[in-house]
Amino acid sequence: MSIDPTPGGLSPTAPVLELRGARKTFGAVVALASGSVQLRAGEINALVGENGAGKSTMVKILAGVHQPDSGEFLFDGHPIVFRTPAESKAAGVSVIYQEPTLFPDLTVAENIFVGRQPTSRLGFIDRAKMRADARALFARLGVPIDPDRVAEGLSIADQQIIEIAKAISLDAKVLIMDEPTAALSGVEVERLFGVARALRDRGSAIMFISHRFDEVFGLSDRITVMRDGAFISEHATGDVTTAEIVRAMVGRDVDQLFPKQEARIGEPVVTVEGLTRQGVFHDVSFEVRAGEIVGLAGLVGAGRTEVARALFGIDRYDAGSVTVNGKPLARRDPMAAITAGIGFVPEDRRKQGLVMDMSVSRNTTLTLRRTLSRFGLVSARREREAAADWSQRLQVKTGSQELAVATLSGGNQQKVVLAKWLATDPTFLIVDEPTRGIDVGTKSEVHRLISDLAGRGIAVLMISSELPEVLGMADRVLVMHEGRLTATLDRADATAERVMHAATGSDAADLTEATQAAPAASPTNPTTPPTATAEATR
Repeated sequence: MSIDPTPGGLSPTAPVLELRGARKTFGAVVALASGSVQLRAGEINALVGENGAGKSTMVKILAGVHQPDSGEFLFDGHPIVFRTPAESKAAGVSVIYQEPTLFPDLTVAENIFVGRQPTSRLGFIDRAKMRADARALFARLGVPIDPDRVAEGLSIADQQIIEIAKAISLDAKVLIMDEPTAALSGVEVERLFGVARALRDRGSAIMFISHRFDEVFGLSDRITVMRDGAFISEHATGDVTTAEIVRAMVGRDVDQLFPKQEARIGEPVVTVEGLTRQGVFHDVSFEVRAGEIVGLAGLVGAGRTEVARALFGIDRYDAGSVTVNGKPLARRDPMAAITAGIGFVPEDRRKQGLVMDMSVSRNTTLTLRRTLSRFGLVSARREREAAADWSQRLQVKTGSQELAVATLSGGNQQKVVLAKWLATDPTFLIVDEPTRGIDVGTKSEVHRLISDLAGRGIAVLMISSELPEVLGMADRVLVMHEGRLTATLDRADATAERVMHAATGSDAADLTEATQAAPAASPTNPTTPPTATAEATR
């Protein structure tokens, strides 16, 4: 059901917060063309759209970071414009970001009440009351966090709960959750969702932003779709399918989220034997053949990324060996790995894959400095030509190759990281969480690119916490549990149940029983309802 973004659509209650036709430009760049959203008390509204759809700009307007150039902004039915984040908070709007920013040296209670600590009659901070109030907030949320605990070292999940507690202490009417689950495990996600549902049931208006459709459909009451900076449609969650939401987001049907093409599997390119690092991973052995996509699955903390980093030479390992095309690969030497034909797309593109202040052109050609230079000087012309060539091949959307890569959307940043490594002409490519934090349309493009690479004979090791991605793209699936390989499954045998039993360390009898009792999961259907198996690999 598509709903006009005017009062009286999905719910009989008037919106607590409403944005109508908001426009925001930065110079010649139109960041938001016509943004509209309604947030109502006692509802969770999921805001979805591709990277670059205008979601972040809309959040910043609601948070008082930016002010709209035009359009209507209503709070409790009255026109308003937040000039600063402080005004937004004072009105009752709180934003929970993907990476909270607590003061690490302060206690949990001090972080909640920073700048507004309760005081005694003599004007001193009443620490006992502050701790008691913090305990009451966590009891209300149903989460046992010690108010006296120093914030440094807390998990992202606990930090987000603290931010929510702070919002409740401020009597926030509106809670905006911007990609809050990206760095959380399945258990942490469920805990966060439990808190969000409890707040909704107590009358809070919640906006939830996520690229993960199982989360969107599992949590929200309604879904608002944006595309190209504009409002497209609003739907009651129970009245719409994932396919319809995807079509609204991208303006076209994404028939195949996992466009896996058949490729001829050749000889082993990389062979790993007995790779061990004490306390991290143990006796890991596998091979990846030419034209093959090998998926590496497992729960958070299973050691997948650590194995990849050791293989590439970033981290040490204590025992074992790596050979590339039959030749031993030196330990702790990334340059030797690159020379041997290995490329590594890391999990965190912003911190490990890109230099955010550098241009798109410079980032794309970072791995080509030797070939683009003469007498130690890099040819700017050759650099621009090489970068433009790879940007065209991967369809990187940018106004100029000289813009800082930080100005690109997450999906286009990921393409730049891929371009940087493909420019080295690798025979073996490691991709760690290749589609994390990017929209569904770009996910399909990245999947198609990975499949094309395998079709050209490149061996691919794909690490992913998205189980449908692993099942949809891999020719073989390796599963890790607590630093050990627990299963190797061919594509035809890889089901969600088999992978999850191996990832949780279940014994063979349990695996056989579960596999016989449950139907095989379909890797080509990413639109199935949320399940425990889909969540647990995060």
